[in-house]
Amino acid sequence: MTVPHDAHLRVAAIGFLNPAPLMWDFEHPPLDEVLAQRYSIDRMSPAECAVRLESGTADIGLVPIAALAATPGLRILPGCTIASKGRVRSLILVRRARLPLNGLRTVAADIASRTTLAYARILFHQWGNPAVSFIPHTADLERMLELADAAILIGDPALLALEDQANRFARTGEELAYHDLAEEWHTLNRLPFVSAVWAAAATVGSWDESVVEDLIRSRDHGLANINALAAEWAPRFPLPQSSIRSYLAENIHYLLDDECMEGMRAFFRMAAQYGVLPAYTPLF
Repeated sequence: MTVPHDAHLRVAAIGFLNPAPLMWDFEHPPLDEVLAQRYSIDRMSPAECAVRLESGTADIGLVPIAALAATPGLRILPGCTIASKGRVRSLILVRRARLPLNGLRTVAADIASRTTLAYARILFHQWGNPAVSFIPHTADLERMLELADAAILIGDPALLALEDQANRFARTGEELAYHDLAEEWHTLNRLPFVSAVWAAAATVGSWDESVVEDLIRSRDHGLANINALAAEWAPRFPLPQSSIRSYLAENIHYLLDDECMEGMRAFFRMAAQYGVLPAYTPLF
């Protein structure tokens, strides 16, 4: 079934800082009013984006890539991604420094993204600790470390935890080790860490071409306005404007290029090999 052209496409968008360049045209003139006539935007966690597409309550979503294996009918839209080809800063594993990676027994994991958890499970296999237990938890580093040997934080809470490292040590005297999961992935596998892609339900139908054009145009305009985005986010986000700018410009990669597509294929191969996800081959 094809969505009528006079209907709004329902878009599930991630409400974190890192998708901000992808959303530029949807939030800024001169195209925001035009796009509002075509799309209805709702912002939420990465995990909820996947749920919306799976349940049919969204037509397009910026989904964590692990959701594709659970809902193989979703189609990847070309052009855009949220990925990293090195250090990302917003995906971290925090452990007590006295405990090595292969000695961790429990990890409290932020429930906001199933993809980060899938990457972490693969990494623990590669670190020689496949039996580590993961405990779902909301993003609260102190509570997480009360319950487990380590914690996984994603998105804005991860950025804030990194910013607070020195203050936390001054408060507690506890030495923690902070692992950037994208950097760890790249070190071990020499591939990008791909977090999310735009995906569409089958109902989008003949809108595909114009939707892809709108999304790529918005990405390009966002990347041309990184300074403006950093200035916008600085008053509502407790990070220096320079830190926000470098995060968007240097840590996040927004182009779904050949290297990112190969990174996704490798992720799904390893996820199936280790029993993390069902077998799935992404279609581009």
